[in-house]
Amino acid sequence: MASHDFSQINSLDPNTLSGLRRLSKENSPEATREAAKQFEALFLQQVLKAMRDASPKNSMFDSEESRMYQSMLDQQMSLQLATRGGGVGLARVIERQLSATRETVTPPEGGVPLEVSIGRGFDAAASPTSTAASASGPAVSAAKTAAALPAFAPTSVAPANLPNMPAGAGPRAFVDKVWPQAVEASRVTGIPARFLVAQAALETGWGKHELKNADGSPSHNLFNIKAGRRWSGESVSTTTTEYSNGAAGREHARFRAYGSYAESFQDYARLIRDNPRYAGVAGQVDAVAFARGLQSAGYATDPLYADKLARIINGNTLRTALAASATRNA
Repeated sequence: MASHDFSQINSLDPNTLSGLRRLSKENSPEATREAAKQFEALFLQQVLKAMRDASPKNSMFDSEESRMYQSMLDQQMSLQLATRGGGVGLARVIERQLSATRETVTPPEGGVPLEVSIGRGFDAAASPTSTAASASGPAVSAAKTAAALPAFAPTSVAPANLPNMPAGAGPRAFVDKVWPQAVEASRVTGIPARFLVAQAALETGWGKHELKNADGSPSHNLFNIKAGRRWSGESVSTTTTEYSNGAAGREHARFRAYGSYAESFQDYARLIRDNPRYAGVAGQVDAVAFARGLQSAGYATDPLYADKLARIINGNTLRTALAASATRNA
């Protein structure tokens, strides 16, 4: 194949892209490389535009004409930066991703697709470790110290075709593990099951930071409900992060421990259903209203708790995990 040099592309001449279009039909690595450079050039152009927009525009040489020519210069400059000297490195990353789309790759069992991991950075992982029982502890409040109330009908167990995997195996595995219990709790509370899964994900970091017993076994406490004076069951102690007047502080607290995730959902459903404080939460089917209702009722002291929860409910990570789980169990 003949060698092509796109380093001299003129951004103002559409004919200079004809060679790149020809190469794209060949599905060649060279075309992928040059396309990646064009994406990098677009990124650099936006960087330059943002810089220009932030600069003062009241000089004696400023005018609509000068800004137009400046924009044309920046457009050409971004292309030169991207196509000469290796660019800024973004093109190489894009090239690897574009090249990967030409291959058929079967992810390992339980693996998380790339788009899920990327989405996690914007929705799921947007919840800080202060909301999970990690080194910084769970974001909880005295509202979770409600006493145990009468139990309701037992929930279903995990699907028989799934191994007894830990809840921290990733979003898809987490959803597979807790979805049946969330459905049962949804029937009791009137809250959509996906809202409950999202809250459990927020509280435990998709199961990665679930509270542990002294022997290292899971506490099965998916909602980080505290063990108050009226709690007679098992408990686990840890240091947690609490907020007072918007300021975070550390304190030692006891949390409830259960024999299974089903018991955790049952206890949570009793709290929401029978505690008058959560009257505005039970039966709520609007994601934002549900999240704000929990925060208004004092479920957590984190001032950003409602925002984090709503973002997970409406986020791509939960949506993708639910779709994958539904397909897998169809």
